[in-house]
Amino acid sequence: MDDFTEFLHTLRVWDLPELPEFDPDTAPADPLPLFQEWLRSAAAAGQPEPHTMTLATVDAAGRPDVRTLMLHGADARGWHFASHSGSAKGRQLAGCPEAALGFYWAAQARQVRVRGTVTAAPAAEGQADLHARSTGALAAALTGRMSEVLGSLGELEEASAAAWERAQADPAAPVTSWTRYVLDPAEVEFFQGDARRRHVRLRYRRTESRDWARELLWP
Repeated sequence: MDDFTEFLHTLRVWDLPELPEFDPDTAPADPLPLFQEWLRSAAAAGQPEPHTMTLATVDAAGRPDVRTLMLHGADARGWHFASHSGSAKGRQLAGCPEAALGFYWAAQARQVRVRGTVTAAPAAEGQADLHARSTGALAAALTGRMSEVLGSLGELEEASAAAWERAQADPAAPVTSWTRYVLDPAEVEFFQGDARRRHVRLRYRRTESRDWARELLWP
């Protein structure tokens, strides 16, 4: 066994005085209220950045891709996030609009997994989303060229400085490529960790009538 593997074996998960209980019989008929409750609970428990999530997509060759980004909303339409339409994720979603989201809240040994179809919201909604955020977020969007090859850090510094100057001078500056995406869920799974590995997993699955079927899964 190499040193790194030995080091991994020393690490522990959920080193908490106690873990929250989750009784799936008390779960609501719709996954959205439970998701919102769990995210609020994670924030209250001290989970850093509980609104961050992983987004998994596939490229034109069917190869998976994954990254971490922020949740911009969760409502009756679905789970919301945003990016440039010309970014890697934007191009991949244009080619294959199926995606998955993953939330992990170690402070409560909880995970939520969401799978479904992604659509782009109207352009005006994307611009409103962008301009409701910070000056830094607008400057980053104005810098653009997300996922393109960068020649040097100096090039980035120059472009970023110009973008910051414009964002401060014009807080309503449009970024036409900025897009708000909505993932319409077909499946939502809630995972509550257990110290003895008797994890509770509850999956909501969309039926043909658009209702939700609920089922327990083996850990």
